[in-house]
Amino acid sequence: MVDQHTPQDPTQQHPEPEQPAQTIDHPGVTSDMAQEPDHGEDTYVGSGKLEGKRAVITGGDSGIGRAVAIAFAREGADVLLTYLPEEEEDARVTVGHVEAAGRRAIAVPGDLRDEAHCHAVVDRAVAELGGIDVLVNNAAYQMAQEDGIFGITTEQLDRVMKTNVYAMFWLTKAALAHMRPGATIINTASIQGYQPSPQLLDYAMTKAAILSFTKALAQQLAEQGIRVNAVAPGPIWTPLIPATMPGEKVKQFGGDTPMGRAGQPAELAPAYVFFASQESSYITGERLGVTGGKPLP
Repeated sequence: MVDQHTPQDPTQQHPEPEQPAQTIDHPGVTSDMAQEPDHGEDTYVGSGKLEGKRAVITGGDSGIGRAVAIAFAREGADVLLTYLPEEEEDARVTVGHVEAAGRRAIAVPGDLRDEAHCHAVVDRAVAELGGIDVLVNNAAYQMAQEDGIFGITTEQLDRVMKTNVYAMFWLTKAALAHMRPGATIINTASIQGYQPSPQLLDYAMTKAAILSFTKALAQQLAEQGIRVNAVAPGPIWTPLIPATMPGEKVKQFGGDTPMGRAGQPAELAPAYVFFASQESSYITGERLGVTGGKPLP
């Protein structure tokens, strides 16, 4: 276990994963990765920042979502997480970590591209958790295309837009009927919203849309006492990477950052805790970049 109170060299804290030019089947299961990510299982220590809160985390089975679920639970929150049915194995692991922290975990399988399912997720959170204090719109889909726009089919575009943008819109609209002053919405944006890669053109489009959605909605809801913010990750080591990128890109992933490595999901979780807690009570409509030193405007 790493002592989180001991100063560490961030360039060496999480060495670049030593994996081959690996690809795995989408959506990707953590156990299939040559080197599994660090979600904070052995390091995150809570201090009651979210005591008694009720959180919905989409894509909460693995990667960033799992790290956020672990952190939220150890800070005192009950968690409902969504996941694709193919990710059942990962979802069970995350549920185990939440329950080990003494908090309630509800795992809801399904496809967020279905508006009715988004409403069902919110209804279940209200029915089983008693309400929603924090909504984390984190689920996302990408599929790199070396031919850029010419490799993106209408089917892929539709999947990316519905997973990344439509679902966020539907979930937020439904959840707001049950959110009270002091509630928070946290959207997962990306460095791709500012520095788009040609191979991820459609994905980058959606991340730019998420940033605009965050800023506009924050202004609309400020008077109601509901805050809306975004976290913009840089290259983060999750199952989505080997499941959606060519092997050689996977091997080099994160090496172009000033820190020289990919980030780990555990390094994202504190940003979500910050936005979900009262420590950020005067912050709304903002974006926090977690990019390994890559500058954002």
